[in-house]
Amino acid sequence: MVLYGLKNCDTCRKALIALEKRGYEVRLHDLRRDGFAHGTADRFHDAFGEKLLNRRSTTWRKLSVDEQSGDPVALLRSHPALMKRPVIETRDKLHLGWGPEVQTDLLS
Repeated sequence: MVLYGLKNCDTCRKALIALEKRGYEVRLHDLRRDGFAHGTADRFHDAFGEKLLNRRSTTWRKLSVDEQSGDPVALLRSHPALMKRPVIETRDKLHLGWGPEVQTDLLS
């Protein structure tokens, strides 16, 4: 299982701890440090569409209107903190966020 996020993100840390307590072997892929591997941002955008961008983030608010209207995948590559976090990849599924639905799906 791979958790894509930021090592300093509270939600990512909570998810990581909960998943490890449940017995999962989880690898944290820190997007700020490691970036997106080839095709990963496209794959996430294909799976989640516009939900993938965190438009309430400080990073988003700092972007110009022109930047905000640009290609979402290019924005994610340039500004990994724009991604709603975490994206959790299991063998057969991608999960976005750490809300009740994702927690039920992975921790039950």
